[in-house]
Amino acid sequence: MHLVDTDVLIDVWRGHGPAVEWFAGTAELPAVPGFVVMEIIQDTENRQQLRQALKLVEPLEVVWPTETDCTRALSDFLAYRLSHGLGLLDALIAACAVGRAATLYTFNTKHYRSISGLVVDQPYDR
Repeated sequence: MHLVDTDVLIDVWRGHGPAVEWFAGTAELPAVPGFVVMEIIQDTENRQQLRQALKLVEPLEVVWPTETDCTRALSDFLAYRLSHGLGLLDALIAACAVGRAATLYTFNTKHYRSISGLVVDQPYDR
């Protein structure tokens, strides 16, 4: 299973050529954590952008962390918030990926490098 992070979806949404090409050419669409969908919605400024954002994520399976994932996210957040600057949503997204043994497509490797067991991949060149 593969999950897609906010930065990758924003590249697709903004029409970044390599991102659009990668997304259109995936044999199997990645799933998306519900928190990523919420971050995309948060970045919209009007109803037209909101509709576009929802259209972008519509074909993707939305996944949520389990209780076990949330416990892990809290543990990672406590351990790495001050030392590595791990953000709350990044902890939840990472735990969601680790809990599903999924690869997380992202360019925010700095945010996630402290999370053990997390596999990240940069799906195209920026």
